[in-house]
Amino acid sequence: MDLRKLKTLIDLVSDSNISELEITEAEGKVRIVKGGVAAPQAYASAPLAAPTTAAPAPLASAPAPAEPAAEAAGRFIKSPMVGTFYRSASPGAKPFVDLGDAVKEGEPVCIIEAMKIMNEIESDADGKIVRILCENGQPVEFGQPLFQVE
Repeated sequence: MDLRKLKTLIDLVSDSNISELEITEAEGKVRIVKGGVAAPQAYASAPLAAPTTAAPAPLASAPAPAEPAAEAAGRFIKSPMVGTFYRSASPGAKPFVDLGDAVKEGEPVCIIEAMKIMNEIESDADGKIVRILCENGQPVEFGQPLFQVE
């Protein structure tokens, strides 16, 4: 297919309501998919509306008293990024920390893989690991508690 014909097809798709066009000829196959901003905006609007309406109801009712009690029981080491949580440096290696282990500020406690980069996460306080809140290989979000430290 020559470039002029290809350019004409692209222009036709972009000027029409068609979102996808596929043409098969003897020379080969061409597929043109229109990428617009309408779909991402609709996707972004829905999640933003849900948490703002859903979050105040639980915070106003039950968890408000429970959260200070959890804070009193200890501190949390939280994820500084979105990624995948790993307790050890490699699949067969010993975990950085286990339940009951004493940790010092700056000591590595886990790894979070983000974009194929292994990031060592360090304890931000001295204490003892009383709860491990994530499973090995589990996806984690920014600010998600990973460990509880007393």
